[in-house]
Parts: sequence; structure tokens; C-alpha cells
Amino acid sequence: MSAHLSRRALLLAAFGSVAAACSAKEKDVTGALSPLPAEPEAQAAAPLKPVSYWAGLFLRSWNYQTQTALPMTRSADSWDHYNVSYTVDALVAMFRATGERRYLDRALQYTENVVATAVPRRGGYLGWVSAQEDGDEVPLYESYFWRYGTALLVALRENPSAYADASYRTRYNRLLSFAEKHVFEKWYSRGPDETIYRERTHMTAHWGLIATNLARCTTDAGRRARYAAVIADVDQHVPGYGGGLKQQMRRNPAEATAYFWSDVWGSGQRPGQDVSHGNGVMAYVVEARDRGTTWTKADMAAFSRLLTRVVWPGGTTYRAYVDGTGADNGWFSDGFVKLGRYDAAVQQRLENHKVVNDQFAANMALNARIL
Repeated sequence: MSAHLSRRALLLAAFGSVAAACSAKEKDVTGALSPLPAEPEAQAAAPLKPVSYWAGLFLRSWNYQTQTALPMTRSADSWDHYNVSYTVDALVAMFRATGERRYLDRALQYTENVVATAVPRRGGYLGWVSAQEDGDEVPLYESYFWRYGTALLVALRENPSAYADASYRTRYNRLLSFAEKHVFEKWYSRGPDETIYRERTHMTAHWGLIATNLARCTTDAGRRARYAAVIADVDQHVPGYGGGLKQQMRRNPAEATAYFWSDVWGSGQRPGQDVSHGNGVMAYVVEARDRGTTWTKADMAAFSRLLTRVVWPGGTTYRAYVDGTGADNGWFSDGFVKLGRYDAAVQQRLENHKVVNDQFAANMALNARIL
């Protein structure tokens, strides 16, 4: 890969940067305005790179994945699951892009390994703790992994040949049952206002993605209704905050056709959401858009303009916040890269991105397949 980033270092650095985004000293100068309609991006000047190109890049790290990711999937610490989630997302994207079962098999192996490390916790549920949090269970860490563990279920469900295979169906059913009870139900039963509807946009978005995935897979009407209610809440009315992600979106002060939002519910203060954690919001909204919820083509255009004109205005200039301020490392692999599936010009722009790891390559392959 052209650059392998230390995911743990990225995440720790990003956590440290959030405090600046929450400064009460900044004024709300964005206004609660919708972005102006965006003109179409210039058409791609040359043919897009095919799925096979990105698959070739991805496979360069195939053995490296085993060395680094496999031990984390066998850990009983949910912080390790947090970190291995990127690899699961990459494998799911590669399976969706190519249909090749080696990607499905590895994603299933990793997710089943995580399940195997769960032990009894309070309330009759299974789960994990983390040394990072003094041996406590951590809803953030679990949601971070299971947004992609449940995406694996959707990918298998929507692949007719794999879903028809009795062996895969058995594994699918076991993982679905586990995710519904020991992930979503567990945390919802402990109080959704504290565990599902979190104090930051990106943390809540993880649960929006889990609910979106489980709504596609569940066979239980009652569960499906609850997932639908959570999705609606995340989008429109997070309890206690008077609005959802849709209401957070404002006209960007640096680009009138782009979105701006704060990671603090109800706030429009600059500098807004940090780009690193903003990837988590993007990971949710692109799948929610594809599942036909409240997100529209115009929304995706506004997010794309945020990427190409504010967050990454050109070259190797990468902004730290969605208002176009600060400097960052250009890590878009966990969310912003997925915007390429909607616009060939955005995809071609991303083809020139210099910060490429396995997750980035896999999602570029999926973008190419969707386009």
C-alpha cells in the first residue's frame, strides 16, 4: 500500500482532537441553512479504475492481515475488536465487490472469533470488557465493531448463492441471533438514552448503522419495528436533543454547496465535527441512503462537496474539521471514501488519494462495482 497508517495512533490522536471541536468560545456562524444546490461535478476525464485494480492493491496486504488482525479477533478485550473492525469492513466490501468467497470466509472467521470470546455479563447477556476502560463493558467499542459485523450479515443475505448454501446459512443464523440479543438488545435494555442515543453524532451513528443492518436481516416483526424506530430517531429526533442527524446539517461556512455539522447535538459551533470521527457519520449515511431512508441524492452531493472542496481541497492538503480548518492526515478509509459510489468524478478524485490502506482499496473496489 502507498501508506500504511497506525490505526491505533490515528484513533488516539483523533480522541485528543475532539475537545477543540466542543469549545464554547466559538460562535455559531454557520446558520441553520441548507446547502445551496450543487452544480454537477465535472465528468470523469478518463475511464475509472476497475474492481480488479483495487482488488490487486487489497491483496498485497492479505498475509499482513492475518498477522495483525487474526490475533485481535481472538482477544476478549473489546478495544481489540474496535481496531479490527476496519479489516472486517474491508473484507465485506471486497466480498460485495467481487462475490469471491475467500473474503466472506475470512470475514465470517473473524466475526465468529469475536463471538467466541464473549462471556456471561449482567442481565443474562454475553459480552466483553476492555482494559482501556478499567475492565468495564463499553458500548462504543462494541458498536464500532458490530456496525460491520452486522454489515457482513447483510452482504451474505444479499448474495443469492451464498445465502442458499446450507453451511453459510447456519453460520448466518447464529451470528444474527447473537447480534440481535447480545449486542443490540443488551445495550438497548440497559437504557437507550445512555447507550444507543449517545452524546456525540458519530457515536449515535454507529447504532444507526447496526439498526439499519439488522432491520434488513431480522425475521422478527417486533425487532424490525424497534430497529426502524431507532433509525428514525437517529435521523430525525434523537431523544433529549430535539433533532437528529438531518437537523444537524447546515450550510458549510467554507463552501455554500457543502454540509457542515457539529458533533455536539443541537450545536452549530465551529470548527464542528472532526474529520476522523466524521468518517463514522459517513459510514452510516451512505448505507442509510442505499437502504432508502431519509437521506437523499442531494444530501450525498452535499457530503461529496464537503469532501472534495473543504476537507480535501487538493493535493496533500487535508483539513482536521468539517469547517475547513486545521490540518490532518487524510484518513478517509472508514467513511468518506464511500462517497465515491455516488459520483464517478468523486471516485476519480479518490483514485489520486495518497493515503491508501486495505480498507480504502476495498471500498474503492466496491465503489467501482456500484458505479
